[in-house]
Amino acid sequence: MTAFRSLSRAMLLGFVRDKSALFFAILFPIMFLVLFGGLFKDQGISKSKVLEVGNVAILQQQGLGDFLEITKSGDLADAQEKVRKGDYAAAVTQQGGTVQLYFSAADAVRAGTVRGVMSSLVNDANAAGVPKRFELKAQQVEDQSLKTIQYVTPGLLSWAISMGAAFGAAATLVTWREKRILRRLRLAPVSTSSIVLARVGVSVGIALLQMAIFIGIASVPYFGLRLSNYWWMAIPLVTVGTLCFMAIGMVAGAVSKSAEAASGIANLIVLPMAFLSGTFFPLDGAPAWLRTLSNVFPMKHMTQGMLDVMVRGQPPSSVLPELGIVLGFAVVIGAIAVKLFRWDEV
Repeated sequence: MTAFRSLSRAMLLGFVRDKSALFFAILFPIMFLVLFGGLFKDQGISKSKVLEVGNVAILQQQGLGDFLEITKSGDLADAQEKVRKGDYAAAVTQQGGTVQLYFSAADAVRAGTVRGVMSSLVNDANAAGVPKRFELKAQQVEDQSLKTIQYVTPGLLSWAISMGAAFGAAATLVTWREKRILRRLRLAPVSTSSIVLARVGVSVGIALLQMAIFIGIASVPYFGLRLSNYWWMAIPLVTVGTLCFMAIGMVAGAVSKSAEAASGIANLIVLPMAFLSGTFFPLDGAPAWLRTLSNVFPMKHMTQGMLDVMVRGQPPSSVLPELGIVLGFAVVIGAIAVKLFRWDEV
């Protein structure tokens, strides 16, 4: 335990003294949080999979398959719950000439899309020269306090955790190998498990600090983040996500001969994955093949899990599949990292 504490303290001090690591792990992601939160804090929502509750006349038109995937439903409460969970973009009902649209504020792009399509359908039905017959009313299924910051925060937090863990592991491994610190540790009276646990402990601690800072900033009145009752289930997601992206960073560091190359490889993996995982923007308007491809990225499942428990108020059990998938990635990639790991430069 003494060796473990000493190594943990040395690694933490090394992180604090490394200005570039501090910038990329803490300040750089916060810049994105402030930017996206400030730009989109007052905006609405979006999607194209809708539930038709009862008979909705304007949904009987030909050619709607190009814009909407319509599923019949006989229970409005059940339909609203499915929209709240993110399974559907909206639910639509009709009473006389009033078309009622229920959408989820947790996804602005999906909600904005379906509202635009429904508005166009109503306008077409109320064609020029024909007495107005239909009126569209839209209502979010959550309470009115839900803002765009709700879904911006989980995505950016997922990216920040991934980037910090991958870059930290990659740069540290190469730097320690170049300066022969790994050789000294190998020859020191310290077990390999203590070295690994110290590195993992510091990385997880930094990730949880990132999470606390993100939530703290996003919760100020200017942004207005409101967490669901089960937000704490994001903690195990952050932990296993850190392990997963640490392993990715270890692989990048193992195949690199310099810290610059390791950072470049980590950046080449993490940044495109963030966009392809829908971390910054939803992928609902993307081609089907891209939405399918996004499922093979651990960041996609990490983001989805945090969105479910931080915003949508899903119970802890709902995040277990995502938790298991990210942990599976961590185990597999970790095994590859162990296979490629070397104590000295070759």
